[in-house]
Amino acid sequence: MLHDMTIVKPVKDILAELVQKDEESQALVTLAYSFAEHAHRDQKRYSGEPYFLHSAQVGFSLAQIGMDAATVAAGLLHDTIEDVGTTEAEVQEKFGEEVLSLVDGVTKLGKLRYRGMERHTESLRKLFAATAKDIRVLIIKLLDRLHNAQTLEHVPAHKRKRIAMETLEIYAPIADRLGMGIIKKELEDAAFPFAYPREYEKVRELLKERKSENEKRLEKAERVIKRELAQAGILAFHTEARVKGVYSLFRKLERKDWDITKIHDILALRLLVPSVADCYTVLGIVHSQWRPVPGKIKDYIAFPKPNGYQSIHTTIYTGDGGTLEIQVRTDNMNREAKFGIASHFSYKEATGYDSSSQGSGMAWVRQFIPKGNSKKVAAPKSNVQRIISTQNPPSVPTWVHDLATAQEASAAGVEMDAIKLDFFSHRVFVFTPKGDVIDLPMNATPIDFAYSVHSEIGNHMAGAKVNGKMVSLETELHNGDIVEVITRDKSKPSRKWYDMAKTTVAKKHIRAALGEAKE
Repeated sequence: MLHDMTIVKPVKDILAELVQKDEESQALVTLAYSFAEHAHRDQKRYSGEPYFLHSAQVGFSLAQIGMDAATVAAGLLHDTIEDVGTTEAEVQEKFGEEVLSLVDGVTKLGKLRYRGMERHTESLRKLFAATAKDIRVLIIKLLDRLHNAQTLEHVPAHKRKRIAMETLEIYAPIADRLGMGIIKKELEDAAFPFAYPREYEKVRELLKERKSENEKRLEKAERVIKRELAQAGILAFHTEARVKGVYSLFRKLERKDWDITKIHDILALRLLVPSVADCYTVLGIVHSQWRPVPGKIKDYIAFPKPNGYQSIHTTIYTGDGGTLEIQVRTDNMNREAKFGIASHFSYKEATGYDSSSQGSGMAWVRQFIPKGNSKKVAAPKSNVQRIISTQNPPSVPTWVHDLATAQEASAAGVEMDAIKLDFFSHRVFVFTPKGDVIDLPMNATPIDFAYSVHSEIGNHMAGAKVNGKMVSLETELHNGDIVEVITRDKSKPSRKWYDMAKTTVAKKHIRAALGEAKE
């Protein structure tokens, strides 16, 4: 996805990448492009280039990964409210409620700042809570951050390190959790030189030493595999060379005591075939030609990674004293490995596939993707009519559900992994009246909220307001709710509260309070 960062992407390039080819979608994106170009006309980036270069690149990248027209339009407009004083009313009037909601969500995310590892959990929770209404906001923000990270050399030195660390510690892990492998890799590799400059140079030197040897090995293996597959009658395939990300290699070198000879996947040959059955056939052909390295055969098709990644990996001895990783997957698996959750926004339109029949385990994610609405909205100042959303965004596939429950066995960094996994757990994110974020399990009630704030607030709760309205204590809370607890000195828990509570913390305190009442 790397492009020339000095040239403003023309609207025709964005429209060419857009999956939705209908007139309304194309008109919406064209209008958003013109509007943003005019709004940013007097602005410059740190590099001295037109600011609109950034907006156009974000819009182009969103179209390239298959996002819908409303998301691409919001990507083009994402800085217009915050940076140039465009009003929300103006965006809503011209582009409708859906686009405004996305732009507003990205604007809120722009106000969050990385505060270092000790504030990491809070940053992650606020980030997700701010996007809880629609996961497309988060995807726009990832692409916005990607372009900013790729142009970090122009940013003032005192800001560079913070932005680079924020990219590595918050944005890249989120891209990974959403299965967006190519975005994760590019975020990491763009930020790495500015976050850890000495380590970056050290890794580059190590790579330089082995570059020629690795490339020759890959070319030789590719020739043999193409010949063998053709002889076996497998003609519908193609190959890709996969180069390990520099930052990913750095993290692996740290685990291997900086011994690059212990790392077998710096270069990999990827074989893309039509079907799952072909994947296993190809694996057999590969192993008939080369001896596999013991313990290095990984079947992520039968056992997908927590973020939905599917592929077969095998590392082979190439016969010249070296090794090479071979990856085998279908084209659909390859697209999903690169673009993750984003690939599903266009998948239904492109294939007619409907994932809504995949079971009900996706309730926690579906709430982040609002249902579209097919009402046509006129744009009063442009004669442009569009469909807010030509289809309901597809139900998120089952693999995203696995993000919530997966446990990683890595001995190093277990605490941070736990934080990131908790971040994408079966949670709802609600706010106190002061704007603090409280995360709770799905189906949590005001009772759980009260005890999460403080045991004394829970023990003396007399009632609760959600979004300014009085509700019963068994009301189920949803993402973005503002919850206010009303307390009275004489109020105390009842047995019913115990049955209503969903959190172990709340149940523990209620049980303790009931026990004291009996004494």
